[in-house]
Amino acid sequence: MTDTPHAPQPAPRRLRVLAAMSGGVDSAVAAARAVEAGHDVTGVHLALSANPQSFRTGARGCCTVEDSRDARRAADVIGIPFYVWDLAERFRRDVVDDFVAEYEAGRTPNPCLRCNEKIKFAALLDKALALGFDAVCTGHYATVVVREDGTRELHRAADAAKDQSYVLGVLDERQLAHALFPLGDTRTTKEEIRAEAARRGLAVAKKPDSHDICFIADGDTQGFLAKHLGTAEGDIVDEDGNRLGTHSGAYGFTVGQRKGLRIGHPAPDGKPRYVLDISPVDNTVTVGPAAALDVVALTAVNPRWCGTPPTGPGTYTAQLRAHGAETPVTAELVDGPDDAELRVAFTEPVRGVAPGQAVVLYDGTRVVGSATIAATERRRATAVG
Repeated sequence: MTDTPHAPQPAPRRLRVLAAMSGGVDSAVAAARAVEAGHDVTGVHLALSANPQSFRTGARGCCTVEDSRDARRAADVIGIPFYVWDLAERFRRDVVDDFVAEYEAGRTPNPCLRCNEKIKFAALLDKALALGFDAVCTGHYATVVVREDGTRELHRAADAAKDQSYVLGVLDERQLAHALFPLGDTRTTKEEIRAEAARRGLAVAKKPDSHDICFIADGDTQGFLAKHLGTAEGDIVDEDGNRLGTHSGAYGFTVGQRKGLRIGHPAPDGKPRYVLDISPVDNTVTVGPAAALDVVALTAVNPRWCGTPPTGPGTYTAQLRAHGAETPVTAELVDGPDDAELRVAFTEPVRGVAPGQAVVLYDGTRVVGSATIAATERRRATAVG
């Protein structure tokens, strides 16, 4: 297992840095630290909606007019140039439309991970490099380690409680070569980050953190999906196909869900039922006991590696959710029907694993890479996907 100390690594030269400023405290402090490190920093706020008023108001999002103004005020205090870049069309196509399409297909996507892959470290980074910038700086809690041979690795943040490397597991070696995460080596509480912001005179010091999905204005994911996909009544069935109830759209459920099933009567054993499978083809949701959620292996597609792809089977830990725990696994890259696939076997069964989620592999603190879960194998050897 690789275990790399989280020691700040001096930049080899003064860089031209484009700091992505969401309007929150983390990105503001990150931009200020980049300036303090001697870099030539320019701030940019990404306008991700053609109608910002439709996104969250107040401090719950990162895409509103208020957030843009907060980012501009922070840039003024830091003393750096500031711009607003319109990436609304790209965001709609690559993140919002993808989110809707994934749910329509019965999968459970992670829009924050997709935004990092397609927007912040693709569209934004490509534009930054074309304009002569050397790197993009964000307020993510993760660490880029530069090896003696010049190659870069992505590692967990020094403070595991704030680590965000899971949602950065889609970054490849080229993108890591142009990424700065000034908060990654911080072993402090969020309150201390806020105190640092206050010392720097940044008004966002007391601004609450953003939560949930930024492009769903009221936090009602099911309502958002119903608006885009319409309603379609379907059946809720048990593992034997017996009809237990109905729903207004299979997209409103996720694997592992317990609440809101509206079955109407208890199971014969008196125990709770959970969503086991979502079939968009016949608009059916299958439910069953918790034990039926036990996943022993999975197949994932579209692997992305934070460095050189591994060869042969290997032993790693895997993380399946942004704030989930690590679990020991063996993994191997194999030939699939269309492209390479990642096969992952768990040492102990795990629950609540849904197609569409990302599996991120770690070797110690190092992020090896990630892939999108396509199918799972349960203890009863039933493939779901």
